[in-house]
Amino acid sequence: MQELQLYWHSIRELAHSSIWIFVLEIPLALLLLTGVLRWWLRDQWSRPCSILYTPKVSCVITCYSEGRDVERTLISLCEQVYDGEIELVPVIDGAAVNKTTLRAVQDFVIDPNIYPKHKLHAIAKWKRGGRVSSLNSGLALASGEIVLALDGDTSFDNTMISHMVRHFQNPNVQAVAGNLRVRNTWETPITAIQALEYILSISMARIGLAEWNIINNVSGAFGAFRRDVLIQIGGWDTHTAEDLDLTLRIKSYYKRHPQWRIPFEPRAIGHTDVPARFRDFLQQRLRWDGDLLFLYTRKHKLNINPQLMGWPNFLTTVTYGLFVQTILPFIIVLHSTELLFRQSWQELAGLAATIYGAYLLLATLQYIIAITLCSEQPQRDLRLMPILFVFPIAMFTIRCWSAVAMLNELLRRGHEETSMAPWWVLSRANHF
Repeated sequence: MQELQLYWHSIRELAHSSIWIFVLEIPLALLLLTGVLRWWLRDQWSRPCSILYTPKVSCVITCYSEGRDVERTLISLCEQVYDGEIELVPVIDGAAVNKTTLRAVQDFVIDPNIYPKHKLHAIAKWKRGGRVSSLNSGLALASGEIVLALDGDTSFDNTMISHMVRHFQNPNVQAVAGNLRVRNTWETPITAIQALEYILSISMARIGLAEWNIINNVSGAFGAFRRDVLIQIGGWDTHTAEDLDLTLRIKSYYKRHPQWRIPFEPRAIGHTDVPARFRDFLQQRLRWDGDLLFLYTRKHKLNINPQLMGWPNFLTTVTYGLFVQTILPFIIVLHSTELLFRQSWQELAGLAATIYGAYLLLATLQYIIAITLCSEQPQRDLRLMPILFVFPIAMFTIRCWSAVAMLNELLRRGHEETSMAPWWVLSRANHF
């Protein structure tokens, strides 16, 4: 009888410990799955058509400490298969000290005989002003109808621009999110885990979200915008996490313009380097996750409103933005700590193994769907299969670290310590 009571007690603890899986993770997974299936079916039955819309495109490339690597980005943009004009606007931030990056851009010459429709207009910002300053400087010089905001350490497939621009044939499309892949996948185990995370969290997840027009973010490393809309909303804003900030500001027009859309283009591929050292990875996520709390609870607390965003984006932002990304990490840490002190090691082992198995099953199903329906190079992505076995542990670690990032923002206003902008820029920004 005592063993039976212990068994049912363990079952109750397991249900209590896994509540977020069934209440939050499963509905989100189903939402993404239906979106991916909808996209795949439409893609299978759609007929290829010629693209006659070829506006001038301005590529604003933010450069800081990339050195000679920025040449890879510029070359990949020169080799784009696109019939329209392409304007390259690399912006070297802090050029007085970033001499290697500056020299790499100065030495880069576009041969007019090979690339007759490409122009290079570099901007050297001698004093460092930060990423937002670079983007707005590039926007001021850009003359294209479509503006691409790109990172100087990201290279692109040669069909990227044509895939991105085709969406703007629809006048209701104001921005397009590109598909980011990890370029240094096998440098360390940390980069391999991030490569799998990018496939599931960026590629597949944004396909599903975009189908319902509730995409969460247009990545700062790779996004396209209609220039008129950028001018209308005042360009990028100071502080940090400028990509999510800009996305939320565009979505605040959705109620007034319910036909507006932000698609995701999975065939527009950008390749970026991710942190290779565990310490650098934690520093990156400390900034990313702290910025989420700042934007959701301070800067955009009045904009997250169904009267501005419309009900679909409002509910998605509150549930899977505000709650899952900023509140749930605290619940996970507190409950895990409670179990650690209240349960025996045998019960803890059983609970951990069961929760691990549930998340492994969920990640495996998502991975299979991503490989079979979404991946443009499934054979390459199949090499990441062994990473699945450590992926649930990595995601649990990231969730716990998110709580640290939130505390850092709450107690120390961590967004003001960002490496994305110097202190003298942030000190003149609006304080929230």
